[in-house]
Amino acid sequence: MPRHRFLVGVAVLSLLAAACQPSASGSPTESATGGPTGSYLERAEAGEFDGTSVQILAQWIDAEGDNFEANLTAFAERTGIDVQYEGVTDYESYLIRQVDADQAPDIAQIAQPGRMREFQGEGKLINLSEFIDTAAFEANFPSFVDLVTVDGGIYGIPYKADLKSIVWYPNAAFEDAGYTIPETWDDLVALTDEIRGTGVTPWCTSIEHGDATGWVATDWIEDILLRTAPPETYDAWVNHEIAFNDPAVLHAADLMAEIWFTEGNVYGGSTAINNTFVGDTQNPMFAEGGPDCFFHKQASWIYTFWPGYVAATETEPAVVENEPGVDSSFFYFPPIDPEFGSPVLGAGDMFMMFNDRDEVRAVIEFLATPEAAESWIATGSFVSPNLAVPEEWYSVYPASGLAEILRTATVLKFDASDLMPAEVGQRSFWDGMVDWVAADGANTEDVFAEIEASWP
Repeated sequence: MPRHRFLVGVAVLSLLAAACQPSASGSPTESATGGPTGSYLERAEAGEFDGTSVQILAQWIDAEGDNFEANLTAFAERTGIDVQYEGVTDYESYLIRQVDADQAPDIAQIAQPGRMREFQGEGKLINLSEFIDTAAFEANFPSFVDLVTVDGGIYGIPYKADLKSIVWYPNAAFEDAGYTIPETWDDLVALTDEIRGTGVTPWCTSIEHGDATGWVATDWIEDILLRTAPPETYDAWVNHEIAFNDPAVLHAADLMAEIWFTEGNVYGGSTAINNTFVGDTQNPMFAEGGPDCFFHKQASWIYTFWPGYVAATETEPAVVENEPGVDSSFFYFPPIDPEFGSPVLGAGDMFMMFNDRDEVRAVIEFLATPEAAESWIATGSFVSPNLAVPEEWYSVYPASGLAEILRTATVLKFDASDLMPAEVGQRSFWDGMVDWVAADGANTEDVFAEIEASWP
C-alpha cells in the first residue's frame, strides 16, 4: 500500500458505516511509586492538571477558528486547563519561524504530512506513540496511520478531513436560468460556454492566501490529473517516480487552462485570480442583483466564508445567509475520461506536539476523541477522519451531502502537494501557479519545468 493511502476513505467509512470503535483516549499510565494512574486525559478530567495552560496554534481564523474554539471550551471548563488557541494567517511561515526560534507552541495543526516529516527529522516533535493508546489510534484512524508514522513512531493526531472535488453554485439563479448539473467534463465546458454567452462570467476562482497563495490552482491540477490518468500515475508523480512536468501533468494543465484562461470565463480574469483572497472568491456569486459568476470549485468548508455568515457562539446559533442545501449547493466535479471513473481528491489536518508536559499530553489525547470535534461537526462544515464519530452526527448539509459523492467514488487520493516535499508542494508548486496565472497560461512548459528543477 503506498504511503499516501487516502484519509477520505476514513471519512467515507465515518459517514457510511455504523461506528463502533474503541475509545480514543490514551493508554493507561502506571506508577511504580503509587502515583497517579489512568490516561493523561482521564487524569485531566479528574482535575489533576487544573491551573495549567496549553497553547494550540492553527490556521483556522474567523468562523473556522470560532468553530474550533467552541470544541475546546467545555474541555477547558471540565479540566481547568487553560487552552490558549491562536489562529493566524500566513500560517506556514509563522509556524516555521516559531519552531526555528525555539518558540514552538505546545500543539500545532498541520495540513502537510511532508512538512510534519521535516519537523520530525529535525527532532522537533514528540513521539505520540510513547503515551497514546496506539491500538485505539490504529482502529480509529486506519487510513491515516501511514501518513503520520515515521520510523515506527506516531507524530500526528488526524483531526479534520476535506473533500475538494465539488463545485458550488447559487441554487435559485441556476434553476431560474434552466441550467442542469453537468455530469461530464464536456457538459461542464459546454455549460461554461453557454453562461459566458449570456454575458455572465461562469467561474469564480482565486488563489491569494498569504504565504500559501497558489494552493487552489494545485488542487485543480490534481483533480484533473486524477480524471485523465491512472491513479498509479498520480502516485508516481507524488513520489517523483516520474517528472513533475510529465506529459500527463502538462495535459491536465492544458485542460485547466481552457477553463481559467479563456477570456470571459473567470470573474476579474487573471489579475483577480492572483489577487483575490480565497475566502472572498465567492462574493460575486451572491451579488445583490444576481450572480456575477456561477461556479466556485472549493472544499466543503468554504460556505463558512459566504457573505453574512456568523459562526455560532455558546449562546447563539450560527447565522447563515445563502444557506447551503437551500440557497447554495454543490455538484461533483465531473469525470473527464470514463476510463478513470469518478475519483475524489481530499486533504486533512493533523495536530503535532512540540512540548512534552502532562497537560499537553492530555490535550493531545482529547483531540483524538470524537468529542473534540462534536460542535464543529454539528455545523455541517466538518468531516472527521475518526471512525469513532457516530454516523448520526452527520445530519447537516453540506457534510450530509458529501455522502453520495463518497459512496460512488472509484478512487480516493490525498492532496498531492501536501504529500510532496515542502520545497515543492508548499513552495515551488504554489509559486509556479502564481507565475502561470500571471502569464494567462502562456508559459506552461517553462513553469512546470522550473518546478521539476526545484525537486530536492
